Amino acid sequence: MLLVTVGVFLLRSGWLKTNESGAVQVNPGILFLRAFAPTAAAAMVFLLVFGLLGGWILAGRMLAPLDRITHATRTAAAGSLSHRIRLPGRKDEFRELADAFDMMLAQLEAHVAEQQRFAANASHELRTPLAISKTLIDVARADPNHDTGELVDRLHTINTRAIDLTEALLLLSRANLRSFTREHVDLSLVAEEAAETLHPLAEKHGVTLETSGGIAPTSGSPALLLQLTTNLVHNAVVHNVPQQGTVRVHTGVRPKTVVLTVENTGEQLTPQLVATLTEPFQRGTERIHTNQAGVGLGLAIVKTITEAHDGTLTLTPRPAGGLRITVELPAASGG
Repeated sequence: MLLVTVGVFLLRSGWLKTNESGAVQVNPGILFLRAFAPTAAAAMVFLLVFGLLGGWILAGRMLAPLDRITHATRTAAAGSLSHRIRLPGRKDEFRELADAFDMMLAQLEAHVAEQQRFAANASHELRTPLAISKTLIDVARADPNHDTGELVDRLHTINTRAIDLTEALLLLSRANLRSFTREHVDLSLVAEEAAETLHPLAEKHGVTLETSGGIAPTSGSPALLLQLTTNLVHNAVVHNVPQQGTVRVHTGVRPKTVVLTVENTGEQLTPQLVATLTEPFQRGTERIHTNQAGVGLGLAIVKTITEAHDGTLTLTPRPAGGLRITVELPAASGG
């Protein structure tokens, strides 16, 4: 009875089958399956292990650039801006991202270094008048018979210089922040106003001040653009030949921009020196603190105001001596 039951089960499950004569025989498909199953299982296991291992290696190679970028980001966040990714390999999306990040770090490092240098120079410049004032007061206290009138005059001069420097720093900060309302401005009118204001100073230095050009409409802050023009004309008058010098102020219009050019006679300047004149506290002549020497921020303010108005500033030494400064700003819409 048991043998009959097992036989019926094997027939129904397909392990056994009957031929045309009714004889019972083993199903060859089942024999093939039994022979192939271990090999197929082993192949499947191998493919699974190989796929997982290959996927892990491939994912590691694909994510390695992201790991380097993440590491560089954390390093920069910790304060080290000199680190660079410098991702090797072909020019793909990861390489472009890494190169853009390196460029950003380089610009940020240069900006931070410039700010640190500016802060150090500003601290030095502000400390100088305070130190001089303290010395004068100490001398006056030690010598009661000292001429107080002379002391007051010198303290007034030093205090005025400190105030001018502080106002220049505030103006520079304001221009950097671009916290101003844009209005329609005609550079030709601004140039005429600046020239009229500085005409007595030009006469005092024996400098001929000339203005020319036509209407030059742009958009920006009238006060800042007047400060820009005044700084340029003032520098051109002060840094000139002792007598019979010339300052020429010209405004013009180009297809998409307006141009303000201030040109003066003076000492011959090298391109290397001219390249440093727009840095804060740099002067074309010796750092002598006189009433006309300024605070060393004139051209730095000009550069900042120009950039705040999306313009370009160009300084070119003249072959015969002196300097040509060109400010190019976007033309006003419809101007």
